[in-house]
Amino acid sequence: MKRQRKMMTPSIPPPHGNRTGGRRRAGFGVLLAAALGLAIAGCSSSDEDEYIERSVSELYNNAMDELAQENYVDAAKLFDEVERQHPYSVWASKAQLMAAFSYYQDNKYDEAINALDRFIELHPGNRDVAYAYYLKGLSYYERISDVRRDQKMTVNARQSLEEVVQRFPDSKYARDARLKLDLTTDHLAGKEMAVGRFYLERGHYLAAINRFRTVIEEYQTTSHTPEALHRLVEAYLALGIEDEAKATAAVLGHNFPGSEWYIDSYELLTGRDIRPEADEDSWIGRVWNSLT
Repeated sequence: MKRQRKMMTPSIPPPHGNRTGGRRRAGFGVLLAAALGLAIAGCSSSDEDEYIERSVSELYNNAMDELAQENYVDAAKLFDEVERQHPYSVWASKAQLMAAFSYYQDNKYDEAINALDRFIELHPGNRDVAYAYYLKGLSYYERISDVRRDQKMTVNARQSLEEVVQRFPDSKYARDARLKLDLTTDHLAGKEMAVGRFYLERGHYLAAINRFRTVIEEYQTTSHTPEALHRLVEAYLALGIEDEAKATAAVLGHNFPGSEWYIDSYELLTGRDIRPEADEDSWIGRVWNSLT
């Protein structure tokens, strides 16, 4: 599943935009111009490729040049050299974070996460640590796959983005993290629904019920809840548990009275394709009235 990349550098507020769409990086010129502000002013760059002892300014500015040209692997290597050759420089921590950013831009997410974990461990009080947590979340978020596949990355993305919101609720990254959390939650609910439908279609009703109940109990704020309730009605009726089916249909009607899923459940139980609230004498009408 592809989403629009939100390319950000340390201390730059997250741009706004759609959560879905092409993965091409938006606004590179603006963001890179801001990132170049981290470069050391007045220092020249070098085109030498072989390993030699070089000044921190030369290494860092060469890395920024490579980043500007979207040579992300070369940029990451040079940022790593800043830290390796000048570990006690004030620029070492900045280079470490910029190396992670370069790996992320090159879709080398595991390398980015490793670098970010190390940055967080070594510099927990750094002013850019909120960004490090956020970029780690994005490195999982970018790999969210179709609901038919394993959702390990979705789970990791959700955990990482929740950490951003919990640790840095007032930061400039928290708002975008919250938006992305909505997608991860809906995606996990969608996975449960897909598995539940699979079991339901094959007559594995108890397994299906467990999946649909998970959606209702753990992801009740998502768009999948009405269908999950309806599928429970189907599964209960298939097992001959009519009382449970009726109770579930009543909950569906109470919370989603105008939904197609409610109408479908009512038709399953009564054989009548009408809105149940019009029939106040029926059992579901009485349950509805008692709830409202």
